[in-house]
Amino acid sequence: MSIEFFKERKIFHLQNEEISYAIKILKNGQLGHLYWGKKIKNAERLNRYPITQHRPYEAYAVKDDTGFILENIAREYPSFGQSDFREPAYQIKAEDGSIISDLKYRDHQIYRGKKDLKGLPATYVEKDSEADSLEITLYDEVLDLEVTLIYTIFRDYPVITRSANFNNNGKQNINLKRALSMSVDFENRDFELLQLSGAWGRERDILRRSLDQGITKIDSKRGGSSHQQNPFAALVEPDTDEYSGEAYGFSLIYSANFIAQAEKNHYGKTRMIMGINPFNFSWLLESAQSFQTPEVVMNYSDQGLNKMSQNFHQLYRSRLVQGRHRDQERPVLINNWEGTYFDFNTDKILEMAEAASKVDIELFVLDDGWFGKRNDDTSSLGDWYVNEDKLPGGLEYLAQEINKLGMDFGLWFEPEMISPDSDLYREHPEWSIQLENRESSLSRQQLILDLSRRDVQDYIIERVSAILNKANISYVKWDMNRPMTEYGSLKLKAKRQRELNHRYILGLYRVLEEITSRFPDILFESCAGGGGRFDPGMLYYMPQTWTSDDTDAVERLKIQYGTSMVYPASSMGAHVSAVPNHQVERSTSLKMRYDVASFGNLGYELDITELNPDQIKAVKNQVKNYKEIRRLVQFGDFYRLQSPFESNFTAWSFVAEAKEEVLVGFYQILASPNPREQRIKLKGLDADSDYKELNSANIYGGDELMNYGIKIPYLKGDFSSKVWRFQMI
Repeated sequence: MSIEFFKERKIFHLQNEEISYAIKILKNGQLGHLYWGKKIKNAERLNRYPITQHRPYEAYAVKDDTGFILENIAREYPSFGQSDFREPAYQIKAEDGSIISDLKYRDHQIYRGKKDLKGLPATYVEKDSEADSLEITLYDEVLDLEVTLIYTIFRDYPVITRSANFNNNGKQNINLKRALSMSVDFENRDFELLQLSGAWGRERDILRRSLDQGITKIDSKRGGSSHQQNPFAALVEPDTDEYSGEAYGFSLIYSANFIAQAEKNHYGKTRMIMGINPFNFSWLLESAQSFQTPEVVMNYSDQGLNKMSQNFHQLYRSRLVQGRHRDQERPVLINNWEGTYFDFNTDKILEMAEAASKVDIELFVLDDGWFGKRNDDTSSLGDWYVNEDKLPGGLEYLAQEINKLGMDFGLWFEPEMISPDSDLYREHPEWSIQLENRESSLSRQQLILDLSRRDVQDYIIERVSAILNKANISYVKWDMNRPMTEYGSLKLKAKRQRELNHRYILGLYRVLEEITSRFPDILFESCAGGGGRFDPGMLYYMPQTWTSDDTDAVERLKIQYGTSMVYPASSMGAHVSAVPNHQVERSTSLKMRYDVASFGNLGYELDITELNPDQIKAVKNQVKNYKEIRRLVQFGDFYRLQSPFESNFTAWSFVAEAKEEVLVGFYQILASPNPREQRIKLKGLDADSDYKELNSANIYGGDELMNYGIKIPYLKGDFSSKVWRFQMI
């Protein structure tokens, strides 16, 4: 097995062909962290290095050992106090008001495979031989509290997953004030923190900054993982770049309020913690009750950021995403939203669908406005009944007619929301998230349904299922368009109000599990005002996500480039939209828009009936081209070659697993007179093989393409692009 326990040295060693992770039982019974990084064959020998050192004027945790100062010791799941003043991984409040706890090693279990996390999305294995797991049980005898730390190391990925389970064995109630999924302490190293941040329409910018003494934190308090921050962070060495240096990546499989925090103390030690945001959180753990934290994926690379990203991509594509669509090519779709907004009827939709079928688009998606009295964004959310005044014959007729054109039919929902102007709200005003005697804020003229309530969950399951059962629907876009504001539930007791956000997301996960299980053949795509909930928790249920509401080709270079830091191209919805662009009013060529969108899951978001004959011909050729390359795009290895955050140019590529096929994209934002010559060096090819460039039939050596590179031709005008396809010969 890949996990060993050395009883005499009290050391656990998790290892595979690439990495090692070592834990030690300390003399006070708590857990210490020894090592995480490139594989060490005999990690038990790390016991020779002292983990303690005398420090003047510091509190020590073991009698007669003035060097046993927890603040100076790397710990595995730290508490607060007892000589450690850094922020802890967990914090409790006992009935007597005490906030001190002392979790000591009790026992452990090592086993093949990986268990599910009850009620939570997580990575999985299909065979027990793919991973080994370690459960270490810690115990506080005063509180009668048991905490199990759960580790899994995968055989084929330099990845370890972690989570924690709290179990109250005692008679008194315990209030969990903080219950994070993981904590790792690093020795004296000058790390930088890399994060993905932004806002609506410009999600997942890559930000990087040095860590100084103190706390550097990213988080969400918005109810979901958010446009503003992504539940990901990486600690990197100052000289780490895309293809060299060490990177430690952390990705939380969770879709609600989260925290990722690095704390560098006065000894230069860095503590990285991640999990549910303790702000506005507590959980009442009554006797015999348990609490499971979400899973963190911990990813190590000694070959730079791109290798870290590929680790995430490969794991998430194959062992997070699930279901029939996991390994299938995704369809080319057209969505009517930016083409019509709410102004459509059956005739208009069928006119658009007929035009789309003539260019061989495979899926037509009907967006917002098909239900209730929904002719703008002020009403009807929650009333999931077809508006037959707008769509005579309903969705059944529409789906049948679109199917006759040789296309599948898809539908937009926003099931988590409720409009104050809706029949559902008039019948159940208590179903919205609200505080008694407080006015609720509106966003997009809507409120949020209280998914902590079982009756609300059941309503969503049954109403969505009724629609999906009635018509031949092969795709669902599941949207969520506002943050949480006045956190409150009329159902929860006062002592449990701060549990609302986590109970909400558990309720959502139950809804998604039920609906996706009932309809396994439907392709689900998640959305939250665009990219506001692009996280691994949603990917577990829905294999792709609408990357951003901003469809401008220039902005999408940054958005898709940043998203690729963690998420594979198969998870990114990327559409060609009309110009001038509806978000930034920029006009770009149809070619440029396609050359960007074709490096994700291709779609079109425009009124295709308004295109002229030359544009229609171009779209037909684009769809044909994408069908030739989409297997490579959706399942190939991605390489970032030139960053839009650092220059006027962007370059990236896909390489097939067997290296026999290569796709390269290069993009220029602004043109300049008399420009310098440029070359881009490719990555990931077979150096000993030759490759034919399919457009020119020129032959290149793999070593030539990687070491000399390919010359960039002169690109005329702003917002221009060039794409190459190579095939091994």
